Amino acid sequence: MQPLAWLAWGWRDMARAGWVSWAHGLALALFGALIVAVAHNRFWLLAGALSGFLVVGPVLATSLYALSRALERRERADWSVVNRTWLQWQRSHPRKWGDHDYWCLVQFGLLLALAATGWVLTSAALITLLAPVRVDTPLDFVRHVVLARDGWLFELWLGLGSLLAAPIFASSVVAMPLLLDRRATLRQAVLTSWQAVLSNPAPMALWAALILVFTLLGLGSLLLGLVAAMPMLGHASWHAYRDLVDASGLPERGEGAA
Repeated sequence: MQPLAWLAWGWRDMARAGWVSWAHGLALALFGALIVAVAHNRFWLLAGALSGFLVVGPVLATSLYALSRALERRERADWSVVNRTWLQWQRSHPRKWGDHDYWCLVQFGLLLALAATGWVLTSAALITLLAPVRVDTPLDFVRHVVLARDGWLFELWLGLGSLLAAPIFASSVVAMPLLLDRRATLRQAVLTSWQAVLSNPAPMALWAALILVFTLLGLGSLLLGLVAAMPMLGHASWHAYRDLVDASGLPERGEGAA
């Protein structure tokens, strides 16, 4: 039941960081609203775009991990932490082109973005080609895909989504916090993440379920719930990393190195 403690600690970090943390949730909710505005009458695209957007969540939450780390170290958790995380990471890498450590977070972000794009295309193709009628609105999706009496389109859509989500979860659940905190290679981070999942199957299954539940609640509340859910999950992911991984054997990453 330790994932429940991670959520409690994540909520505590939100309260301590204040609007710096809440602003991340607001930004994610606004970006989700932009996706809905662009694809509101193209649900075959919207379904994949929203779920694909959440695939890259571990990268988008990077500065939330940095805020939790600052609080853990009894440092100020303010906008300067966010600024150093996103805008001043070059300073710790004077030899950028020959330094593989410089690119590991970029590489991981690109891999997640590629996976998200692949799911968007796969989801759109499934719904467009296999739906009995044209699916333009969420109501069409519910009526002709979710509640369809004939065919297995919804089950196929869920199955393929789960097939993609499971390895992404296993690869990223502690990888991004580790890359933020320590000078690890991308391979080390991904293998550590898989080891954490395989060594703790029941807690990690509960953690995956909690992430799914809070994400669905956020989406189902017209995206308003994402304002609170996403920062809480981001901060909680940092505490999951600290609970699951002993990274003391790796050198610390410099300030602003994310």
